Amino acid sequence: MAEERQFNAPPDRSERGERRGPGGPRGRFQRRRVCAFCADKVEKIDYKDVNTLRRFISDQGSIDSRRRTGTCARHQRRLTLAIKRARYLALLPYTAEHVRRFGS
Repeated sequence: MAEERQFNAPPDRSERGERRGPGGPRGRFQRRRVCAFCADKVEKIDYKDVNTLRRFISDQGSIDSRRRTGTCARHQRRLTLAIKRARYLALLPYTAEHVRRFGS
């Protein structure tokens, strides 16, 4: 009678047994990736360095996102420009091999 609880109100976080923090309720927390270019202190991303650029292209031929590769925004913009230049000069493919060969 001192304090009656309403039945319609959701239970408190502590009563549900959930954890607070970056991992959420189940504790799945992954460490954020460090930008590979920042770590190596790369000033310029060269469009002729095809082996480096291939690491940031998916098997379908599309440019991987920042979320997937872990690059910072500045280097992602420069990387995208370098990949597009390499594609224009036919150093890198626009599409995957099987799409080019057999169609969609």
